[in-house]
Amino acid sequence: MSALPALLDHLVLATPDLAATVADFTRRTGVAPAPGGAHLGLGTRNHLVGLGGTAYLEIIGPDPDRSPPNGPRPVWLERLTAPRFVSWAIRPPELDAAVAAARARGHDPGAVHRMSRSRPGGALLEWRLTDGAHPSGLVPFLIDWGTTPHPSSGLPVTPLLALTATAPDPAVIRPLLSALGTALPLTAGPTGLCCTVDTPRGPVSFGPP
Repeated sequence: MSALPALLDHLVLATPDLAATVADFTRRTGVAPAPGGAHLGLGTRNHLVGLGGTAYLEIIGPDPDRSPPNGPRPVWLERLTAPRFVSWAIRPPELDAAVAAARARGHDPGAVHRMSRSRPGGALLEWRLTDGAHPSGLVPFLIDWGTTPHPSSGLPVTPLLALTATAPDPAVIRPLLSALGTALPLTAGPTGLCCTVDTPRGPVSFGPP
């Protein structure tokens, strides 16, 4: 089992067909991700599965039950032709302090914005996050759930065994991770994230080999 990234909050597996990807995850693992809810104004919806502790996996895609979003969906979602990991998030103890520290170390995580989504039962989740997504998807954004109950609570769980990544030039990515106070096992190769989870059907990997 490889060391897991410090401060890991969640992984983002994006898909052009949410129902199909959730069904595939269920078939391969024997664990059905729980409905998460709709992202207000974005035209997206997610399903969630715990990764152990307070970490979780988010499967996100277009919401077939909603009218088109107020503005464009995230660029990565519009370009998808198959499921893939597009990002991941860390949860530092103090979001604003972590942003300032990263900038002082040479990496700007972006501005901090508020977001929300409604749970299936109608409860509203609200959080703050940084918007400076790195084009590789290998550098995490930062998130702060504030007083909102953490989304990992009560989820079905497939414990995370390993999270690894490949990049054409890992030396470009490592300093950015260090500036955020985290790390990721990186080797040379096409850009991609891969996670392995423990399941009733044995270890299962998602992402490029």
